[in-house]
Order: sequence, then structure tokens, then C-alpha cells
Amino acid sequence: MRKIVVAGAGKIGACIADILAVSGDYEVTVIDRSAAQLEGAELSAGVEQRELDLEDGAALRTVLDGAYAVLSAAPFHLTTRIAEAAARANVHYLDLTEDVASTRRVRDLAASARSAFIPQCGLAPGFISIVANDLAQQFDSLDSIRMRVGALPQYPSNALNYNLTWSTDGVINEYCEPCEAIVDGHRVEVPAMEEREEFSLDGVTYEAFNTSGGLGSLCETYLGRVRTLNYRTIRYPGHAAIMKALLNDLDLRHRRDVLKDILENALPATIQDVVVIFVTVSGKRHGHLVQETYANKIYNRRVGSRLRSAIQVTTASAICAVLDMLAKGELPQKGFIRQEDIALSAFLANRFGSAYAQTAAR
Repeated sequence: MRKIVVAGAGKIGACIADILAVSGDYEVTVIDRSAAQLEGAELSAGVEQRELDLEDGAALRTVLDGAYAVLSAAPFHLTTRIAEAAARANVHYLDLTEDVASTRRVRDLAASARSAFIPQCGLAPGFISIVANDLAQQFDSLDSIRMRVGALPQYPSNALNYNLTWSTDGVINEYCEPCEAIVDGHRVEVPAMEEREEFSLDGVTYEAFNTSGGLGSLCETYLGRVRTLNYRTIRYPGHAAIMKALLNDLDLRHRRDVLKDILENALPATIQDVVVIFVTVSGKRHGHLVQETYANKIYNRRVGSRLRSAIQVTTASAICAVLDMLAKGELPQKGFIRQEDIALSAFLANRFGSAYAQTAAR
């Protein structure tokens, strides 16, 4: 059994620990600075819990001693601390961050690392990049790659049409930070919450708008090969207008702690959610302009003895699948590994990645 350290005992970290522990092939330790968070995670039997300050580099290196890999499910601002500890301990490193600056630091660490560094292993960034790259390989030349992802309540009941389904810090960060894109063949930054659009899927109308971090490293990979590349978050109509009023008119983008307090005390959490994935790629094939689309909806389901939300299942299953592929020797064992380096067919064939395959429509 390989020893795995999961950093962060929040919604996603707890689900990661359950998935790996239930498999019977991994010895899992979950670390978090909050004893209450560890207790509330209700982790599976056999998962070790350890209270530890994730900002304490020396303590992190101690707990990583003898580990095969560390999986970061901690808030994005702790990403670099955990990655630096992994580099010093020579253990494999995987994370879920959508934070662009953190990923740049991870790439720098990977350059001289003796282990694999695989950031952005969640849903978006993560699985979405694997899908987009797979579709792109089906064309002789590319025109556009458009990726849309959202974790939404099945039963919206407030003006925002939204419930908290994952990290509040992460949501606020992606709503505030600049977004990478390729526009008319040029790599640019575009503002978050802008370029709103509407589309329908299975008779349901959605809106989508720019958010930060969802592209992962695709801008770098496809620069010079595609005219348009962008990522937008999916919500129900009306959400963007209210959030823009909070962020801009009330200036809460500069008071993120206040915004977090408001959201967490006004919006209830739910596990009755649905993850919507919608990727469209267009280009030339045999001289004709054609389009290929991947559309998928994933709902909450049981993991071990607990019902987990769709965003927990998709995010946790993705990073577990990448870890499993790494452990089986299906991925490079050192250096920086991009999500688009992972084949979709191999990902879906993995026992953990198969969580995405059950309802996929191609």
C-alpha cells in the first residue's frame, strides 16, 4: 500500500480520502490545522487524521517523510507551501488549484524536482483540459476551443440561483482574478465576470461568463494553433448580474473576507447538485469546417458510506485517477505534467476516472 497524504479536510479532501481508502490500495493520512474540520469530515475507517498547520514547512516535511505522494485539497493560498515541502521531501505532488500564480510556482519547482508535479488535477482546470485536448486531436487544423463548466444546485431557490458546493475562497478568486484566453490568435488576459453568454442544454437555459484559472496550461499548449480559446463558468441566468453588483458596485472584490462571510452565512450548502460540462471544438477536417462537442451532466452519488455532491465526486475522482495512473507507471515519474498530457481514453478507463464515463454523451 502506498502512503498518501491529503492536505485539507474540507469537502473535497474528505471525498479524496474516502475514494482512496475504499479502494484498499492506499494508506491515507489527512492533515488539517483544524481539529473541528477533521472531526466534521467523518472520514472512513482506517484514514489517519493529523492536526497540523499547513503553513509550517518543517511539520509538513515531517509528515511527508516516507510518503508516495501529497494531494493538495487546501485553499489556493497554501498551494505553494505544500508544493515546496513536496519538492524537499522528493514525493510526488498533485493539486486542484485554479490559481494561475500558484501553478507558475509549481512549474518552477518541477524543473529541478526528482518527483512528478501535476497541478490542476480537478474538474476545471483538470478533466476539462483532457477532454478539450482529445477533441482537438480529431482535426487537421483548429479554429476554436470553447470550454464551459458549472457546479449548480439541482433546485435553485434564491436570487443568485446558487448554493455553495465547494470552496468559497476558490469561487471568489475565480470571480476576481484576470482570465487567460486566446483571441484572434493572440494570448491575452480578459476580465472575470465579462463576456456573458446564454445557451441551452437538455431544455435548460444557462449563462456562462469568464472566470480565472479554468484553462490550466492550454493557452501555452495551443498558442499559434487556434484562433479562439476560452473558458467560462456556467450558472443559471441572473447570477452574474448580482455578483457583479457585489464585486464592483459594493467594491467587495477588495474586501474578500467580507464577501466570504456574507456568502457563507446567506447561501446554504447543498449536496443536491449537478456538474455540467460542455466543450465545443471546431476546425477543418478533410477540407471542411466541422464541430465536435462533448456534453455531460454528473449528479451526486454515494462514495463509501456517504452521499457526496457532484462537485465532490468529479473533483476528487479526477485527482484520484491521475494519482492512480501515476502509481501504475502510466504517467512520467518526474517533472511537470500537464493535464493535456493525459489521454482521455486512459483516464476514463481508470477505476476512479470512470466516474465521468457513466453519463457521458459523445
